[in-house]
Amino acid sequence: MRLTNKVALVTGGSTGIGREVCLAYAAEGAKVAINYIGSPDKAAEVAARIEAGGGKAMTVYGDVSREDQVEAMIRAVNEAWGGVDILVNNAGIYPRKPWFELTGDEWDHVQAVNAKSCFLTSKAVFPYMKERGYGKIVNVTSVTFFRGQKGFVHYVASKGAVIGFTRALAREVGEFGITVNAISPGAVMTEQELLDMPDLAEREATRVYLEREQSIPRRQLPADMVGAFLYLASPESDFMTGQTLNVDGGWVMH
Repeated sequence: MRLTNKVALVTGGSTGIGREVCLAYAAEGAKVAINYIGSPDKAAEVAARIEAGGGKAMTVYGDVSREDQVEAMIRAVNEAWGGVDILVNNAGIYPRKPWFELTGDEWDHVQAVNAKSCFLTSKAVFPYMKERGYGKIVNVTSVTFFRGQKGFVHYVASKGAVIGFTRALAREVGEFGITVNAISPGAVMTEQELLDMPDLAEREATRVYLEREQSIPRRQLPADMVGAFLYLASPESDFMTGQTLNVDGGWVMH
């Protein structure tokens, strides 16, 4: 197994892409810390599934946009398992609102959850990774950065910041055996999408549009992301850093 004896922390790990990553990492032998903020029951369900399969898991509460809570979360993982080898910055929000109606506070909140959080978590795990001379940081950005997606100015700006952060941080920590890469998912059909899009006609129109635009003509599911996350967490990617992998069914190519 590729991740035996490694400790992985996945932010936003209780649902969607994060849940699938947690399950996949555990199946490859990692101990998995599942971060959550508003869904303790779902986080507990993921942990239970991992433990039922013979793996090790723990749930850790924390608002990733707040430094004190991030530090407390990392301390809890360290006390339980002695540091973090793999950090996945997956937590993110994309409130739907026209950009010209956003308040400054709303803009700041999106940037804090989606971009600032990557800085806070990476800074908190850095001492442990540096001490071991090895670490994997995987940041989640979005295909919308490459598209300049209409209707998501706040979100696209935050995800662009994640790519910039990924590239610059890779330069800073490579000498310590730490790699930093990003993954940009396409339009992944998650529970949150279904909540945001209750109208069946809108869902159908979205499906038709994506099947026409993507090279692979079907909706993307969280499970479609697993291979990229496993690769960037494993020794197979030890000489790859500062890069962004686009996993979107061939919607955007770069």
